[in-house]
Amino acid sequence: MTEPSNIATAVRERIDRFLDASVSERQGATIVRLTGDAGDRQYVRVLRDGAASQVLAIHPGPIAFDALPFTNVAALMHAMPVPIPRILGHSDALGIIALEDLGDVTLQTHIETAPADARADLYRQAVTLIGTIQRRGRELASPAHVPYGIAFDEEKLVWELQFFTTHFLVAHRRAALTDRVTTALTREYAEIASELAASHRVLCHRDYHSRNLMVHDARLYIIDFQDARMGPDTYDLVSLLRDSYADLDGELVEALIDHFLTERAAPGEDALAFRRRFDLMALQRNLKALGTFGFQSESRGSSTYLPFIPRTLDHVRANLAAYPRFGRLQTMLAEYLPELRQ
Repeated sequence: MTEPSNIATAVRERIDRFLDASVSERQGATIVRLTGDAGDRQYVRVLRDGAASQVLAIHPGPIAFDALPFTNVAALMHAMPVPIPRILGHSDALGIIALEDLGDVTLQTHIETAPADARADLYRQAVTLIGTIQRRGRELASPAHVPYGIAFDEEKLVWELQFFTTHFLVAHRRAALTDRVTTALTREYAEIASELAASHRVLCHRDYHSRNLMVHDARLYIIDFQDARMGPDTYDLVSLLRDSYADLDGELVEALIDHFLTERAAPGEDALAFRRRFDLMALQRNLKALGTFGFQSESRGSSTYLPFIPRTLDHVRANLAAYPRFGRLQTMLAEYLPELRQ
């Protein structure tokens, strides 16, 4: 969180115009800039005496609120229902959306000091919410909702793996890949993507991790859901349990996977087959996350995500080592990434 003086003048003018039009007695309101996400939106908190605070999401320019994926997916989430911040107002011309203020405590920060039983309880809540999104997402499926028209198909999954090669291996780690290695990596990526794309598709949040779950009044709330789409039934569970931002005890991870399968209660569910699909999904998603971290560092000049690279590489190393099928991929990547050497 930073001081109000760090808000650009043009943005502050838009905020003032929005508050003039939507909030009575704007005098005395304090505007505090909040840490944003990896996108191009900015966020501020509006504090007023005697009134509930609210958060403003500020887009780079004008918006068409009714056409935004955020608006569309929020309606779907409300219909389930799962807990998300309420939308309090908006201005298309100013590019601003006012949201319920859920505070500053993410699941990531909360578990740093929470006792083990409280941590486990919150993660069970988070896993249960994944089940609700999948089950109600199936029941509410409609072309009227954006997520049902987009998916983690083979092309998208391969693109994300190539993103890792481009922005992490080459740009961030300065790997000088030979044509032979590049071709071999492409084949490995195609096999991974093909298997994942063939999985049964469910509604996925798409970025369901400890930074996108807020702890508010002892309850979890889901944020940053606008990119929801169809994908493998392991996707959100992997995002949560193989998180780049949080350390989870191995026993807790196993218990939470069991909890997910128990709540789903799918007839004939093969737990071992599910676990193999979970690990394959984890490998793909963690490689993609490394690509994002490399992109933020090298293309956007941000060091924000650098501290999370070692944990993510640990996840990748563990999954590569767990399955003989990844021997060739492990050997190729370890040549450029010493953290992956066994």
